[in-house]
Amino acid sequence: MNAIILLAIFGVIMMLSSAFIKRRRTYKYIAIGGIIITLIANFYETYNGALVNIDLHDLLLFTQTGYLFNTIILLSTAIYFMLSSDEIGRVGSNAGEYFALIFFVLCGISVLTCYNNLLMLFLGIEIMSIPLYILTGSEKRNLKGNEAALKYFLMGSFTTGVMLMGIALIYGGTGTFQLTGGYTDIPPMTSGVKYMSFFDVTGMILLLAALGFKVSAAPFHFWTPDVYDGAPSVFTSFMATIVKVGAFVAFYILFAARANELSVQWNASVGINWHMLFAVVIVLTLLIGNITAVFQYSVKRMLAYSSIAQAGFMMFALFSLNKMATEGLVLYSVAYSFATIGIFAVLMKLKDYSYDGFNGLAKKEPVLAATAIVFLLSLTGIPLTAGFFAKYYMLASALQVPGYMWLVIVAVIFAAVSAYYYFRVIQAMYFKDGEPELNSEIKTTFKAGLIILAAIILLLGIFPQYVLNYLYF
Repeated sequence: MNAIILLAIFGVIMMLSSAFIKRRRTYKYIAIGGIIITLIANFYETYNGALVNIDLHDLLLFTQTGYLFNTIILLSTAIYFMLSSDEIGRVGSNAGEYFALIFFVLCGISVLTCYNNLLMLFLGIEIMSIPLYILTGSEKRNLKGNEAALKYFLMGSFTTGVMLMGIALIYGGTGTFQLTGGYTDIPPMTSGVKYMSFFDVTGMILLLAALGFKVSAAPFHFWTPDVYDGAPSVFTSFMATIVKVGAFVAFYILFAARANELSVQWNASVGINWHMLFAVVIVLTLLIGNITAVFQYSVKRMLAYSSIAQAGFMMFALFSLNKMATEGLVLYSVAYSFATIGIFAVLMKLKDYSYDGFNGLAKKEPVLAATAIVFLLSLTGIPLTAGFFAKYYMLASALQVPGYMWLVIVAVIFAAVSAYYYFRVIQAMYFKDGEPELNSEIKTTFKAGLIILAAIILLLGIFPQYVLNYLYF
């Protein structure tokens, strides 16, 4: 609760401060200070309770897992601000408003980590999404950005309608908007056993489509490459990491609550095999994300398709819905967010986003090249990086589901495919000659931030329990 309240307050402060503050760097310090205060308040609430007690009528449910995801999201945002906030100021003359919109997005994400009612899911998704439409088109003179914003808005609005229809059908099938306890009025097919009704199943499928759009899972991914490529790179970094993780948490809470409510009847409800449905989505997402990324010439667009492929691995948490899946989603959220924020921070320092733009970077800026290697290796899932254990936990959770060894084998094959397009960047930096053009001077503080971030990724690649222990305090 602390995070929701503070993020909304800091969003308003950032919005109003633009009328009085003219120096762009001041916004950066206010934003970083606001995120750190919110992070401390969220950490305090984890152990001691909220600063303000409000009767929420079971609309929100605060759990250890929710607090941990909030901590990961806020910490990722703090790192994002420290590495990329200068780039936010360069997007346009409205830096204060951009930071305000980011805080409002985070407020929506904080709702999604603790919702216990489908109406709160809807509110959280909308609070998160509407500022993103604006941030995508923030470069008003960029026609590609305008196209991306319009496409994102139209498709997002349509998806909102799909989500509302799904929520309405679930209400018709269960008689409640709460995530649990909605089967009292449904005659069971077998005494003492709960089953999903036709309306409930249809509603869940519509929510699967709507939330699949938000996390860019196939076949609902089609907006992602154009929007990520057209948006300013600094906001693409935010959308591809923090926003994606927040949407995945909402996705996981919904299906985990429903599977827990139905217990062993989850896959027997109205003839729907949810494991097979998610397996198909995972294979499509891995196939489209990885194969299309291989043929890209722009590193930024490659990272857009890469984010689709990474979503395929994160979907394993929804496929498995077990203890190891929760641990895997936590690790994946940290590993993927940190590595992607880092590689985008390096990318934004270059004028040329193609592979050729990285030629010779190791000679000109060895720190940027060395840290970029760590980020890329983590995204690939190479041992001794956080990405390795993230993928391991996801695949291990799937092995606990009988009969789906083939799905794990497919995922491993596509993980090997991803090494090709990630290693192309490493090849360009170290084995090709060139003179990369930089957008701005590389400051010592920026290099120090990249080194610290790379060190954290390597540390978690050796000791993942440093994160996982917070699930069981």
